[in-house]
Amino acid sequence: MGFLMMSQRTVLLLTIVAIVRVTLSHSGEFAYPPHMEGARTECYKTIGDTKLNLYIFQPPDAAGGTTRPAIVFFFGGGWTSGSPAQFETQCRYLASRGMVAIAADYRVAARHGVKAAQCVADARSAMRWVRAHATQHGIDPHRIAAGGGSAGGHLAAATAFIAELDDEKDDKTVNAAPDALVLFNPALVLAPLPDVKLEGFASRATAERFGAKPEQISPAHHVVAGGPPAIIFHGRADTTVPFAMTQSFADKMKAVGNRCELHAYDGQQHGFFNHDPWRTETLIKVDRFLASLGWLQGQPTLKLPEKTGETK
Repeated sequence: MGFLMMSQRTVLLLTIVAIVRVTLSHSGEFAYPPHMEGARTECYKTIGDTKLNLYIFQPPDAAGGTTRPAIVFFFGGGWTSGSPAQFETQCRYLASRGMVAIAADYRVAARHGVKAAQCVADARSAMRWVRAHATQHGIDPHRIAAGGGSAGGHLAAATAFIAELDDEKDDKTVNAAPDALVLFNPALVLAPLPDVKLEGFASRATAERFGAKPEQISPAHHVVAGGPPAIIFHGRADTTVPFAMTQSFADKMKAVGNRCELHAYDGQQHGFFNHDPWRTETLIKVDRFLASLGWLQGQPTLKLPEKTGETK
């Protein structure tokens, strides 16, 4: 009888979990842990009992001996929550265009009790793993992009410019820096700058909150010449990560000779790119950006929405 009651409780719990997961999926949220059909799962890092995975989407015509460009996406969630499933649509599309597209997991505060500095360390570890295992997955180690949204955009940019927060166990002979950046409403200014007023979450930035001094973990404070080409999408109505901060980062990139395309969208708030028509609009621009680098061939296979409100 006790066994039967326990089995019933187990079935009920699993049913509730399944319902919650479906509800999250249909409400525009992204379930965790993710389940992405067809993606290959690889563990890139283990910390205690925590295994951090990469979800790898291969092109449909992937063949042995062929190396392809790759992109690694980091999800948003304020370094506190979120799921790799956020970038499943982008991964599937870019894989269909001939790239190896990867959604990365990393530690976050709600699940692992870490701070942003540890998130940066994980992101750099993920990039190193992909480059170190490039041959195994048919990846060109000299054509690996980092992408992400919000806090994930911060992590992508940090893989390019911040080396001070690396995991001490990482193999430093493997380069963690990406060869291109694809950023969506990214958090790029985390400490005061002469040309920008700190607003939104950045106005509350402290070493205690981030696990490192704000300027130490702020990509805008580390921009140097020779950085990877970047494309950035941001809503002008974003109050979480104000547009002016991203504009400041873009200006700094250009000032030192780095390529940086900033696409601004009137009336759009934080996370607008997660939903159509803007998800499709931004993906088409990502496609064209990567094609301009010689990473993709031909025209985008998505249809451009009629109007999305981008402003120059």
